[in-house]
Amino acid sequence: MPTRILGLDPGLQTTGYGVLEIGPAGPRVAEAGVITSAPGRDPADMARRLQVLYDGLVEVLDQWQPEAIAVEQLFSHYDHPRTAVLMAHARGCFFLAGAQRQIPVISYAPTRVKKAVTGSGRASKEQMQYAVTRELGLAKPPEPHDVADALGIALCHYFQGNNRIMGGARSATFSAVNRKMLEEE
Repeated sequence: MPTRILGLDPGLQTTGYGVLEIGPAGPRVAEAGVITSAPGRDPADMARRLQVLYDGLVEVLDQWQPEAIAVEQLFSHYDHPRTAVLMAHARGCFFLAGAQRQIPVISYAPTRVKKAVTGSGRASKEQMQYAVTRELGLAKPPEPHDVADALGIALCHYFQGNNRIMGGARSATFSAVNRKMLEEE
């Protein structure tokens, strides 16, 4: 059975996910999509929204049985602390689902993911989409951005595999400078 990595771009409204299967030729997309919380529900009904996110993730985990879950760390801006608190609720559901199935959950900073996939820690959403498209040999960029970000997070974990920066990645992804910078982190 191939190794599988599940990448998650956590969100309270929409969570992007991407399942990569790792084979001799490298990573390929097994499935990707979004999990949305309780459409049509009152946004104040946090418990119901979290249950829908949790149930959606459990369905993905049970179907694909990944060996690892890679999730984006929280990014908090001083002007919007409430956003970080709300996002933490969703991440908590995902960590719980992983722990219940004894699947390791690894967090990556957004800048580390961008650097690993695009070569720049300040890459735009569009740059991430195109880098993910290139790396995974996709016909077109993944939509919405949440899906591209989830695939990027899974790719970051793949590139970090077993403490080897390249972990099976195509050498075209990194210049010698970017590879050195990643090794120093």
